Amino acid sequence: MEIKLSVVIPTYRRPKLLLNCLNALTAQNFDPGAFEVIVVSDGPDKLTETMLTNWSKLNYPLVRYFHTDEKKGPAAARNYGWLNARAKLVAFTDDDCLPDENWLQAFYSHYQQEHIAAFSGKTIVPLPEKPTDYELNTAGLQSADFITANCCCTKKALALAGGFDEQFTMAWREDSDLEFKLIQANIPIIKVNGAIVTHPVREAPWGISIKEQRKTLYNALLYKKYPALYRQKIQPVPPVHYYTVVVSFLIMIIGLAFRQNTMLYGGLLFWAVLSLWFVFQRLRATTLQPRHVLEMMVTSLFIPFLSLYWQWYGAIKYRVFLL
Repeated sequence: MEIKLSVVIPTYRRPKLLLNCLNALTAQNFDPGAFEVIVVSDGPDKLTETMLTNWSKLNYPLVRYFHTDEKKGPAAARNYGWLNARAKLVAFTDDDCLPDENWLQAFYSHYQQEHIAAFSGKTIVPLPEKPTDYELNTAGLQSADFITANCCCTKKALALAGGFDEQFTMAWREDSDLEFKLIQANIPIIKVNGAIVTHPVREAPWGISIKEQRKTLYNALLYKKYPALYRQKIQPVPPVHYYTVVVSFLIMIIGLAFRQNTMLYGGLLFWAVLSLWFVFQRLRATTLQPRHVLEMMVTSLFIPFLSLYWQWYGAIKYRVFLL
């Protein structure tokens, strides 16, 4: 039977999450003989390979497993996947996502056998009544125009756009990069609200927002490639609040070093007020559990410094001026 649609899933050492995703794909209202699933591990991964070998003996559709020679990031894994796809139409999701039973049919029903086409589905992030800051940030996926957790493109569209940029070695901004490539290539991205993927929020370790700041370095790469689109769709203005926090702190340190009380106490006052305001903003729509409140208070002291550090690190690395 002709393979009408290929599904590409990047993964790395998360077999339990991947298994949930695969089980959701077996429930598709789409002929199981008409689509394939391509799992690409971001580096050798015996646990995943073993799980897939056992799972494939009991389930349909066809599952093909590949891995990159070394860890290069999800962009490289997705490229490996779509380049090996047998279908003309390629759908993307992530190993921690759960496609709705009508996901593939919704995409395919909008596909009119065009050689060049791109589609974006609807992503749902279930949240408790009072989410954590991390959960609320993850929910931003619901309003994104184009994310690789839920999109679909023809192979020719991907080839024309040049696929995913493998300079993005973390799961950050590589989907925006592909979106901007499609826009510049004048390939319309059709919204398909019936193509639904649920993206549960995984439990995150305490202080996860500190680690997340490292991703900011890829903002500089995206800005270098598409400055106008970056300002239009990602960050219209520089992070003024972060810069003000850092400048206030530096004024305080200079005042302390040179025994200038006006600078010392003025800088301290502005830094304290701005930091407390940042904590308030993060807690306003999130849970007030003591553990979470403490996490917000501690991490809010470091985030402005770390975010700007990684942004400027990226600006130097990619040789671009980004405020």
